[in-house]
Amino acid sequence: MLAEPLAKNRSAEMDAFSRWQWVREQLARSAEGAAKVKRDSIRQVILGLVGLVFVALGYPLGSDLWHAKWLVQMNDNECEPMFLSFFVVLGLFLLLAVKKPSAHRSLIAFAAWWSLFHATVMAVQTIEAWNRGIHRDYTDVVIAAIIGAVLLAVTPEEREAAAHRESASIVAP
Repeated sequence: MLAEPLAKNRSAEMDAFSRWQWVREQLARSAEGAAKVKRDSIRQVILGLVGLVFVALGYPLGSDLWHAKWLVQMNDNECEPMFLSFFVVLGLFLLLAVKKPSAHRSLIAFAAWWSLFHATVMAVQTIEAWNRGIHRDYTDVVIAAIIGAVLLAVTPEEREAAAHRESASIVAP
């Protein structure tokens, strides 16, 4: 007789404990979800800004081509317009990646590693110029390195990209 009320009391305690656990799990999920939304928003803003900066290089590209600066003022340096065209196209693709960054992980990683490698090459050029008594500003080295590091930091993790591929394959017939 005495065991029955104790069993009911324990059952009520377990139910209350179970409800508390459920509430804690829901709160944890919502916190994780909020953090993911914030991380995705930051990633999208950064991709958009870098994409816009790269696309904005279309103006000096057009100016160089229109006025033949690459031929007249740059001592036959036809590499700069071709180089700028790469930036502009990469910027367009980064802007396309803003909508679903996890679907474009390899593009973002490519842009990041390319910027870092580009900064490394420019750093070597700057050091070699200084060794030969030629002043070369290193600001572009720092900018390219920062862009590369930031893009690398916001590159979606592999599991995010895999989750996106899975959800895309489930939706697609």
